[in-house]
Amino acid sequence: MKDLLSLEDLSKEELLGFIELAEDVKANPEKYREAVKDKTLLMIFEKPSLRTRVSFETGMTQMGGHGIYYNTATSPLGKKETIEDTARVVSRYVDIVMARLFSFEQTKKLAENATIPVIDALSDYSHPCQILGDLLTIKEHKGKLEGLTLAYMGDSKNNVTYSLMYGCPIAGLNIRVGCPEKEEYNPDRRVIETAKKLAEKYETKVEVLHNAVEAVKDADIVYTDSWMSYHIPQEEKERRVKDLMPYQVNAELMKHAKPDAVFMNCLPAMRGMEQTKEVIDGPQSIVFDQAENRLHIQKAIILRLLGLY
Repeated sequence: MKDLLSLEDLSKEELLGFIELAEDVKANPEKYREAVKDKTLLMIFEKPSLRTRVSFETGMTQMGGHGIYYNTATSPLGKKETIEDTARVVSRYVDIVMARLFSFEQTKKLAENATIPVIDALSDYSHPCQILGDLLTIKEHKGKLEGLTLAYMGDSKNNVTYSLMYGCPIAGLNIRVGCPEKEEYNPDRRVIETAKKLAEKYETKVEVLHNAVEAVKDADIVYTDSWMSYHIPQEEKERRVKDLMPYQVNAELMKHAKPDAVFMNCLPAMRGMEQTKEVIDGPQSIVFDQAENRLHIQKAIILRLLGLY
């Protein structure tokens, strides 16, 4: 495995391997104190970030390496210089690249032309690092992955939903996506088809439902994400809130999940929108454990792609 671009590309062994390595990294940080000594990670950012930048840069520092933050707003990338040329140049400078770009196609071009590993740290299609960290968090809280059911609620035409729809069935979880019937909120057809093929292969289940209660019924994990992603104009907020409010994760909806169900949101979160304050700040919420585990999974991803562990 050279790159990590989309979870659909991973075997079960590879996916669980990232999680198992992250568990060891988290439990035994001293063991990895100099694991990437003299290694450099280039972090290319076209979209803003808190968790992605801080977790990757901290991860490199804690393992004895170095991270370079590169903002495309002050870069010739895509203007005076092609993504292909950029890939060839940086391959001669650094050891590994993570890219947080708008377009998955651009990230793929970067990987195809680089001779070093490339990580998709978020694009319009994929968010593999987030979901690997989420699976690590679920395993910590539930003691297993196999046989669990995750309910994802709300706007479902996005990178987080797609990566969950790939990662869950491979890891042994069933996933139910609860969203409005309107096309703009539904996962792309190709994603649904691919996810169902993965579910068939790994004997799990993928469903897209339009009834919130039905989607969360007896779920072990209830997950949601922002209704107003970075690319959505503010003038659409009122209409979107109206469409998505039936899928808000509130105390009443959580009652339909299992009594010991956990609540997840990849953050940032807006209290009173995709979830209520009582849920995200309540005893079932594990959102900050989820955020912390981005650090440990990023370390595991770097180590595995560099071929060090």
